[in-house]
Amino acid sequence: QVQLVESGGGLVQPGGSLRLSCAASGNINHINTMGWYRQAPGLQRELVATVTSGGDANYADSVKGRFTVSRDDVKNTVNLEMNDLKPEDTAVYYCNAGGIATMTRDWYLELWGQGTLVTVVS
Repeated sequence: QVQLVESGGGLVQPGGSLRLSCAASGNINHINTMGWYRQAPGLQRELVATVTSGGDANYADSVKGRFTVSRDDVKNTVNLEMNDLKPEDTAVYYCNAGGIATMTRDWYLELWGQGTLVTVVS
């Protein structure tokens, strides 16, 4: 069974930085897309950044120039470097993986992590 486990959330002041990490566990052969979404209180979950197996990254306009997404296909991890954090970045951040194939030929369309809270406050 494949699972996603996040780490790295916390409390930070405006202008600060945080790094989120997500590791996919299981007998994984390939993951098409990995990335991060977030959900602030009272709002819908929204895309933050994704990166394909080919290295193409996609960012929400609100985080361009401040956040950087990266993945390691040997370790099956995806990271999110967040700089110049703003109060409006406060949310629960969810790791996402799409198109997951295992060594035993199982296929997962999409998986989510449990979420990690990022709070940006003075």
